[in-house]
Amino acid sequence: MALSSNRPLAFGRQPTIPDFSAVMPTPFGAIGVAIDAELIQRIDFLPAGSAAISPTNRLAEMAIDQLSAYLSDPDFPFILPLASHGTPFRRRIWAAIAAIPRGSTRSYGELARDAQSAARAVGQACGDNPFPVVIPCHRVVAAAGLGGFAHENKGHLIDTKYWLLRHEGAI
Repeated sequence: MALSSNRPLAFGRQPTIPDFSAVMPTPFGAIGVAIDAELIQRIDFLPAGSAAISPTNRLAEMAIDQLSAYLSDPDFPFILPLASHGTPFRRRIWAAIAAIPRGSTRSYGELARDAQSAARAVGQACGDNPFPVVIPCHRVVAAAGLGGFAHENKGHLIDTKYWLLRHEGAI
């Protein structure tokens, strides 16, 4: 999983539908996958009722197949070609998030301590994660409670974080 450009992305934003190479319904809403050339550029959580889009190419089909497999089995390992995004700090935080085992959580403060940074900076990196689920930022929680998700603290994104943690047996 290579992550190397300096362009931060946030998966909480709502891109226009033509940006997606596939959109699949989920128990918590929908997931949109954006692909450019031979790489996945981002994965976005979308609200319930978002229109499904059949995969437009083989890579979109592979991403949807793997996301579906994860929704059936939270231990499913992702093997997807991800575009490079983020500053060196964000890439370090995303790598630390990717190392959190299924069924476990870590706090923003714990990750910050390990990175010799601040919890707020870790939270910003989590919120800017372009590949949620594949880089499981939902496993990062506040010292007391769920914390935020995708720069939000209520609504369908928090419901999504709760669903994912419950699906993985973390709560």
